[in-house]
Amino acid sequence: MLMKPLTLLSPTAILGYGFPDSSFERGLSFGPDVIAVDAGSTDPGPYYLGSGTPFVPRASVKRDLTYLLRAARTLRVPLLIGSAGGSGAKPHLEWCREIICEVAKEEGLSFRMAVIPADVPQLYLREALWDQRVKPLGPVSELTEADISDSTYLVAQMGMEPLIKALDGGADVILAGRCYDPAVFAAYPVWKGYPAGLALHLGKILECAAIAALPGSGSDCMVGFLEEDRFMVEPANMERQATVASVAAHTLYEKSNPYLLPGPGGSLDLYATKFEQVTERRVAVQGSSFRPAPYTVKVEGTKKVGYRVITIAGARDPRFIEHLDEIIEGVKERTAGNFNWEKGKFRLMFHTYGRNGVMGDQEPHLGMGHEVGIVIEALAKTQELAEAVLGFARSTMLHYGFSGRLATAGNLAFPYSPSDFKVGEAYVFSVHHLLPLKEPDEIFPVTFEEVRS
Repeated sequence: MLMKPLTLLSPTAILGYGFPDSSFERGLSFGPDVIAVDAGSTDPGPYYLGSGTPFVPRASVKRDLTYLLRAARTLRVPLLIGSAGGSGAKPHLEWCREIICEVAKEEGLSFRMAVIPADVPQLYLREALWDQRVKPLGPVSELTEADISDSTYLVAQMGMEPLIKALDGGADVILAGRCYDPAVFAAYPVWKGYPAGLALHLGKILECAAIAALPGSGSDCMVGFLEEDRFMVEPANMERQATVASVAAHTLYEKSNPYLLPGPGGSLDLYATKFEQVTERRVAVQGSSFRPAPYTVKVEGTKKVGYRVITIAGARDPRFIEHLDEIIEGVKERTAGNFNWEKGKFRLMFHTYGRNGVMGDQEPHLGMGHEVGIVIEALAKTQELAEAVLGFARSTMLHYGFSGRLATAGNLAFPYSPSDFKVGEAYVFSVHHLLPLKEPDEIFPVTFEEVRS
């Protein structure tokens, strides 16, 4: 018996990044069976998970959700949202839930909503650590009890199974915490009987929407067409096209192995995958499969390490640039001496743009331009200490004497006044580990609520 072809609409790379009205309308014209969108990532760094705040503005998320909810309820198709609020922890999930309810009230929409948190209780993770079931993911240290205790929020990337459970429960809208990115796109096809390999590979392409097109964009729509033995992708915007190169390139995106993409419950196997240009704007993919493995999920956590203050300055004096290394070391030495009673409570860092500012020690092209931009960063246990260290380092570098110096008024040009910026609380990733589960949904409870306009 042939499978019913499915059409999936991915409106944008991350909920709140937006999309053109014309692209969205064309995407809807294909009659999607499901609308799905990824709402988060670790790409913006540890601050957002650690602080429990979203990294996309509320107004932008509300704008996108208004379009998506209105369309999904008009077409009577499910809407799936993964990694709610950016990082997918409890405050992010609730933040996004409130926006959905607000839109429903304003638009006169009623629906059954499933909410799936992804928070990992500290005791649960601690017990897994005691049982030696937690493994590092990548080049990170073994997990410690202190890492767990110091983490403000702990989340795990859920797979498809909790989402499928929500579909089983009749959910019209599924709002999930931290998710494995392709899961929100693959869940509905797998629920309908499609093989996991094709569904997950399609999800891998759709998760970033039109980034997999040419020219690429994170704020435009991509449409997926799933058939029994292949899937096809096409950007909704007529000014973009999917090519074999663009789709194959995105298949390699964020992967350490070109043929295997690990995720909850196994790996996407691409050894037999083939790409074909079927129209000028559409690519077909077939041959992808799924290798089952013991079920593990990635756990993410961040801990607060202090407060950050920065200043931004520029320098164009060739003599200053020539002596920049010794100036930086001299400023560090002077600052350490001035705050010797606070030793161990702060860090002072310099980032020079125009010389290794982007890649640091990994920069292959050494040398210096005619000017440099300098970011001075102080990270300390308290806000007051961070401000004091940064202020001292900034003024010291501004007036630092060096061999051959001509001008004495100041070495740096500051584009802003005030010159110092309070970035606020600073976090680092403290947990980036794999946790085995007995059941795929054991830490991802699914609850339902009736949203009424």
